[in-house]
Amino acid sequence: MKNNKKVVLASPRGFCAGVVRAIDIVNLALEVYGQPIFVRREIVHNKFVVNELHRKGIIFVNELDEVPHGNRVIFSAHGVSPKIIEASKNRNLQVIDATCPLVTKVHREAIKYARLGYSIILIGHPDHDEVIGTLGEAPEAITVLEHEDDIDGLHVADSDRIVYLTQTTLSLNDTQHIVDKLRNKFPHIQAPASEDICYATQNRQTAVLEVARKADLILVVGSANSSNSCRLVEVAHGAGIPAYLIDDIEDIRSTWLSGASVVGLTAGASAPEDLVTRVVRYLNDLGYPDVETAGEIVEHVGFSLPPELASATAISKRKLH
Repeated sequence: MKNNKKVVLASPRGFCAGVVRAIDIVNLALEVYGQPIFVRREIVHNKFVVNELHRKGIIFVNELDEVPHGNRVIFSAHGVSPKIIEASKNRNLQVIDATCPLVTKVHREAIKYARLGYSIILIGHPDHDEVIGTLGEAPEAITVLEHEDDIDGLHVADSDRIVYLTQTTLSLNDTQHIVDKLRNKFPHIQAPASEDICYATQNRQTAVLEVARKADLILVVGSANSSNSCRLVEVAHGAGIPAYLIDDIEDIRSTWLSGASVVGLTAGASAPEDLVTRVVRYLNDLGYPDVETAGEIVEHVGFSLPPELASATAISKRKLH
């Protein structure tokens, strides 16, 4: 048991470049085009981000048939299938695509390998928006694999022409176990040209392991439908540390903190830093006055705006001057 009560913040934590880009796209679209702006599904998986954008007038819909013909719609950071793109054309919608470029990379890999006649094993959660979008690129060639126990029942047309791809927000450790077992069954299975699990997911999981060396428990700020946030909880558990997913301070239970001198704190890639600050202040008030940081990775990643919005923004700025 540690002596001095304190909070240990994971670094890095919170917003990744893809989330920042997606939120910027929505805000800029509202600024440049005005209302109405529709967004298909949650722009990122965090209810506070979505609620804040809703208060600004953004209209969130589940499906495109809720968007009136000819209106402007933004696709979320998780990507969509070709079927959704075709549906948007049929409704004459003005599309702005906020898909994270790292998700787009996985889509392109799926298209490439399907054209080459490969069987594709897509490691991920079948009900996640990202996996649904990727699967839609080549449903006849892709098999979604969630659990390593399902590998024994896998069958492919040609075991010499098989490749695995992954959802970008998975646990590194769990995914490696699945890949190792796939290699045992299919020795010739190919890997993607570069790692599919995104830099931000990897960095946040590494930082949680750093925090776990110092903390008695870890709080992860993020919504329950955020895959990368849930994986952070799992990584902490894997390190032998109790961990809990919270949306905000109201979710923190006093029983969790009983006997804990050091509370670790991180946030999923779609959770805003404002929420982390709220939790820190809450813990300060509960008798955890000191705050330190664990983790040495510094991120310098940024993504450009989609061309249709970048050009419209540039025109708008010229008009103002």
